[in-house]
This record gives sequence, structure tokens and C-alpha cells, in this order.
Amino acid sequence: MSLAPWKTLSSREAYKNPWLRLREDIAEMPNGKQTLYGVIELGHCVGMLPFIDDNHVVMVRQYRYVFGENGRWEMPTGGIEHGEDPLAAAQRELMEEIHYRADSLTWINSFYSSKSATDEVCHLYIARGLTPAQLPPDDTEFLEIGILPFDAVVQMVLSSEIRDVMTVTGVLIADRLRRLGG
Repeated sequence: MSLAPWKTLSSREAYKNPWLRLREDIAEMPNGKQTLYGVIELGHCVGMLPFIDDNHVVMVRQYRYVFGENGRWEMPTGGIEHGEDPLAAAQRELMEEIHYRADSLTWINSFYSSKSATDEVCHLYIARGLTPAQLPPDDTEFLEIGILPFDAVVQMVLSSEIRDVMTVTGVLIADRLRRLGG
């Protein structure tokens, strides 16, 4: 059974800054009724789980304004610029955030960060063969960089110490692949 699509009757920009756009749509549902729908446009982003060797990963910590905290480790992540290839964005973000370039970036998953409120699509990679390379960080990034045992990172995910969806997803998939010998 195929579900009927909703029809956008009107759309207006409610807010915009360099990182997001909020729009408000009037949509007609399959039953003919209209509803107000808010959409946060974030676009595409990348997340990389950089292995420094088979048992250690490079992670970052930074102040996260929305939750008012700075103690949680996360994988390097960032937005894909307009017209930029996801692999190029992944390399750029690695060089900006952890000062490495990867010889190998292996795609492991793409997913929607929220299926009902935003258009954000996240692309995850495992990065290996790291060599020093550096680009200036974004103006809003003040990062602590750490090399952590991968098994400890898995435990931080399982205990909910690591909570961001990109890192949780990337770590769990990488752990599964590791256990399967991939």
C-alpha cells in the first residue's frame, strides 16, 4: 500500500542564520484537511570515527550551548557546504577539528537525524590511515582533542555518557563491524 503524499500549499521563511533555516508550511493532508508544519532546514552533514590504530579513536569535546555542557566526548562532525562532496567535507572536517587527514574514509551509514522536524541527512564514515594535516577551525569551535580506547568509547555510548545521535550511531555500527571482522 502506498501512502498518499501531503501537498504543500504555502511556505514562508520564519527565521534564518548561517547554520539553519526555519520555514513554516501550510500542508494539505490526504484527508483534505490542512495543517501547519514547521521544518528546520539543516541540509547534510558528516561524521567521522577516526581510528588512530585498531584500538583507539580520536574524539573531541566542546561546549554544547543547547545543553549547557562540555564534558561529553563525540566524534568529529560538521556540515557539508553547498556543492561540496561528502568525502571532501569529511576530510575538511577532520583537518579542522582533529588536525589529521585520512588515507581511507569508509562510508558506514546515512540517516535522518529527525524524521519529522528537520531535513538533516547525516553521512557517517570510518576514517583510517591518519596523517597530520591542519586547517583553521571554524570561528565557533573551541575543541579539546583526545585519543581514547575504542572499547571505552563503546561503553560510554552504552552507559549514555555519549548521547549525540551521530556518535552513538557511528560507534555502534563500527563496533558491530569490528565484531564481524569488518
